[in-house]
Amino acid sequence: MVKHEALKNHLETLRGSIPELRGVLLASNDGLPVAHSLSNGTDPNRVAAMAAAASSLGRRISESLATGSLAEVSVRGDDGVLFVYSAGPKAVLAVMGPMGSNAGLINLEARGVAKDIGDLF
Repeated sequence: MVKHEALKNHLETLRGSIPELRGVLLASNDGLPVAHSLSNGTDPNRVAAMAAAASSLGRRISESLATGSLAEVSVRGDDGVLFVYSAGPKAVLAVMGPMGSNAGLINLEARGVAKDIGDLF
């Protein structure tokens, strides 16, 4: 239970450091939600499955192009952005923001959180 609270604290800290975020979620590589802080009734099961799928595709692309281990994947739509970060060998961190979000700030904050979460595993 202590580890789950630490994970939740990392997510809340990330969400608090970038107020415009629509949500953050930690998922297993299998697409199961581990911890989340989402707004607007977003379904954590769907986000977890999509984040894991994006990460899996990113890993395959990285391997095929011999670019090394996957670090992150980003998706930009008309109304928002999604960043998916590798959080150790067993998890992915998904960060969602509105269009116009500061990608540099999100990357700066989320990369550190993803590393900290990976260290917990």
